[in-house]
Amino acid sequence: MRISPALLLMTAMVPGATIQADEAPLPGGLYEITSRLELPHVERWAIDKKTQVCLAPARGPIPLPVLSDNSPFLNCAATALVFESGRLEYDIACPGRGDARAHAAYDITEGRFTGRIDMVLGAKNMTMTEVQQAVRMGDCATTVQR
Repeated sequence: MRISPALLLMTAMVPGATIQADEAPLPGGLYEITSRLELPHVERWAIDKKTQVCLAPARGPIPLPVLSDNSPFLNCAATALVFESGRLEYDIACPGRGDARAHAAYDITEGRFTGRIDMVLGAKNMTMTEVQQAVRMGDCATTVQR
């Protein structure tokens, strides 16, 4: 089933809301996300990084953040969103010819998500993958939201 990004954010991020009976929502709130940037053919390089992020429905053009340092996706937007049976997938498209692009795929359960963001960095043809695991820690305090 294809749904609009606005509907996905309003429905998937609100506590207790569901899209279909068999799909678990992702409530808004403070999440601790463990992320790791993996490069092809580079073993033992990836280091886990923990970040706390306040996820809220009106965060921006990408449903879940890319956390890698020096991310080229700050001015990019999600396209081709699909949310079905607890799985969220979308492409990240950046403006301009030869800019970075990515494909994000997440498995979402009640208060948790795991995902992979496969990235190609612009005209460099450099590929990498950000792996994420997150758990909801509670409600957001008065902090900066992403």
